Amino acid sequence: MSDDTDAQRIQRFGRRTVLRGAALGAAAPLLTSTAAASEAATRGAPAAGSASLRWLGTSGWRIDVDGRTVLFDPYITRFKTGLFSGAFKPDTELKSNPKLVREYIGRPEIVLVSHCHWDHLADVPYIAKSTGARIIGTETTFHVLVAFGVDPDQISVVKGGEVLDFGGLTVEAVASRHSRNKRHSYFAPGTLNAPPAAAPRTISDLPEGDTLAFQVTAPNSGPSAFLMGASDFSERDAKGLRPDLAMIAVPSSASTSHYVPRLLRALGKPGVVVPVHWDNFEEPLSDPPRRDPAVDLAAFIAQVHRESPASRIVVPDYRTTYGGDMRPRN
Repeated sequence: MSDDTDAQRIQRFGRRTVLRGAALGAAAPLLTSTAAASEAATRGAPAAGSASLRWLGTSGWRIDVDGRTVLFDPYITRFKTGLFSGAFKPDTELKSNPKLVREYIGRPEIVLVSHCHWDHLADVPYIAKSTGARIIGTETTFHVLVAFGVDPDQISVVKGGEVLDFGGLTVEAVASRHSRNKRHSYFAPGTLNAPPAAAPRTISDLPEGDTLAFQVTAPNSGPSAFLMGASDFSERDAKGLRPDLAMIAVPSSASTSHYVPRLLRALGKPGVVVPVHWDNFEEPLSDPPRRDPAVDLAAFIAQVHRESPASRIVVPDYRTTYGGDMRPRN
């Protein structure tokens, strides 16, 4: 889930503009330069037609490659917990809206889960049981989903470091870390080494359960995308991945030292950087996305630009399908 979890998160967030006058949330690439074009050519920028990507809000993505669909942290139903109003209710009941979920997920073959907080996992039990998709996540994710009635044989447990081949489509699990709030802490830590006695009923029944990132690479030298579910990371585990696209979670605190510079250097300064987890995930998917008031997206973009001026920055929206180079297709 997002970094802070109480009334301290709620602060006035005025209208901001990004570099060079572009509006936040614009679908088109926001930062371009001759240097960026040169860097992309050197790195071998992915072809636009080799994959399509759609942001599902929060850290979620739908990736379609050659008729195959991969989902990452698909949290679509969304419901209010009081998190963004200063009246947080840990006993909020978990919900999933099957009809709404079906509008967005297609026929997923693989579902990647970064961690077990509700804004990443709440729709996964329905998706798993209704589609038969292979679920990849931590041991805690395994135990939580089994408690929800998901077939254990449908779930692949990873710890980070595994490189899995799905018929030419490669999924690399990357050991990662959960976001930190201003108190250098986070909501609902903990892991499970057995299924709970009953299916989780409320958001407080879902511990973090360790956090993963993933790198997905399309077949035949297609684009690679690094996917984060929270705004912290393991520098040693991320080092050398060199993705074409980096979907980077925006922090709401400065508790993680030099987060943006260290991450970009570890990833080899990707050709395209896509900020995620900056929206208000208690509001329905809408146009334009509503922002998390605790997150300074403009400051994040400025940090990326300073550290990696050759990277193109794309602020995604919910309605747009992007090509493998993160240029809009519609």
